[in-house]
Amino acid sequence: MLTAEQIEAAKRRMVYSHRNPVHEHDDCVRIAYAWLDAQGWNKTISRTWRPWKHIIEAWGGRYVSQSDVELAAAMHPHVFGVYPHFNISARLARPWSGRLQGIGEAGKHSTYAGRYEDVYKDYETEHGFYYPCEKARLGAGLS
Repeated sequence: MLTAEQIEAAKRRMVYSHRNPVHEHDDCVRIAYAWLDAQGWNKTISRTWRPWKHIIEAWGGRYVSQSDVELAAAMHPHVFGVYPHFNISARLARPWSGRLQGIGEAGKHSTYAGRYEDVYKDYETEHGFYYPCEKARLGAGLS
């Protein structure tokens, strides 16, 4: 898990895509990083625009700013690009909910939870395996 020191150092180095970056809590960066870590990556930046912050908020159950997503992406060794154009695979995976363990702010804003479920093609399990969403809908019980 990202430490407060790592996040603070990254904030000092970061060049944001907008003038006034907002970070409510370090856990918001951790939520974004955990979500990004579950995704597949392309060798090139996607031209497709996605509402990353909203998708990540829905999974993490907490408000996440664009600045949090930008910082998490800059800290991740496999992610590159400028928000909202990253090298994230179009085949999105809904991360295993266990990735949120130890992130105290996760789930604090329940009104965010449950949105954007239709963007996922795969579901991640606790063992790191990915299953097509259709199988999960048919009762595989994946979280």
